[in-house]
Amino acid sequence: MKSFEEDFLKYQAKTTPYPLGISIDFAKGSYVYDNDGKSYLDFVAGVSACTLGHCHPKIIAAIKNQVDRYLHVMVYGEFALKPSVNLAKELANVLPKKLEVTYLVNSGTEAIEGAIKLAKRVTGRAELISADNAYHGSTHGSLSLLGAEQQKKAYRPLLPGVKFIKFNDQNDLEKISPKTAAVVLETIQGGAGFITPKNNYLKKIRKRCDSVGALLILDEIQPGFGRTGKLFGFEHYDVIPDILVMGKGMGGGLPIGAFSSSTEFMNLLSENPKLGHITTFGGNPVIAAAALETLRVLKQEKIIQAVPEKEMLFRKLLKHPLVKQINGKGLMLAPLFETEEIANKVVLKSMNKGLILFWLLWEKKAIRISPPLNITKEEIEKGCTLLNEIFDEIQDDFC
Repeated sequence: MKSFEEDFLKYQAKTTPYPLGISIDFAKGSYVYDNDGKSYLDFVAGVSACTLGHCHPKIIAAIKNQVDRYLHVMVYGEFALKPSVNLAKELANVLPKKLEVTYLVNSGTEAIEGAIKLAKRVTGRAELISADNAYHGSTHGSLSLLGAEQQKKAYRPLLPGVKFIKFNDQNDLEKISPKTAAVVLETIQGGAGFITPKNNYLKKIRKRCDSVGALLILDEIQPGFGRTGKLFGFEHYDVIPDILVMGKGMGGGLPIGAFSSSTEFMNLLSENPKLGHITTFGGNPVIAAAALETLRVLKQEKIIQAVPEKEMLFRKLLKHPLVKQINGKGLMLAPLFETEEIANKVVLKSMNKGLILFWLLWEKKAIRISPPLNITKEEIEKGCTLLNEIFDEIQDDFC
């Protein structure tokens, strides 16, 4: 097995110098198993991507059924593919009327790219506004909206005309002007530490956008598909975006993204010029079948309705002197510690003891808890018991 791990380090490009490097054999439900037979309770779910855990039987059945019929047959938008059409129709059934048409792509960052192109086309403006500590993806347009300079300075020049506001700071609303094409916000800021909107912040953003003719783009790549206790996070805040961006959890573990808007707006991508936005593999029938089944299971089995109770259980069980507060909503939670060193120790010790946790992009003093939405009460209790044991072990080192 050592040679396999060496091959991983030698041949596959890395995102950090020190990847966790667990060699995966298989995964099932809320557990991941390595090649040595060790099991890991998964409190991360592929960074919020595996909404219904690993290898959910209904998702696997939907994938296998579609694989037997056809895979890719034509560039997006030319042929009518049943899984893709049904997915777009099902999304229209659960979204507000003004978000009735969906463009399917391959990832969340691609969906952001399409959304900002659409906003420029609708408004005829070029200025974009994002938030400090935002993360919307790593392609060039998405990177331009990223709110952490240290992460993007090596790749400049990026898109011109991008300004930044402080999330939850209403004093910055005046920066949204008649020059602004769109304000692009995560409904809940992910990399910043699972920061939720406060004091009707999103409603104030919506009002300001309306007053100057700017569009509101909400990035639901992480909060979407039930993670906050509603199908989409914006439903908590009485706000409807002009363009909604999705990804991660909608595919049930397969790569997908999408952006939804009105028929009027989306039609602009098909003429003057034609082919205003193109993707070869977006709407792939196998992935669309998995996404459609994910959405159906979430609705039919009332999994989303159980999320608030599971959130309360996490908050109840993770009361410890080392935990200063727990940010987030639903099963998108970030326990915050006094130092980055505590967070690092918790993640690494947990992995050694068979519990998968992970870091957040910018808030280094926090850890990510984003388990499958169908995680059981017993699995939550098991993981939290282990976490509290680790907290007790390291407490004397930091108090």
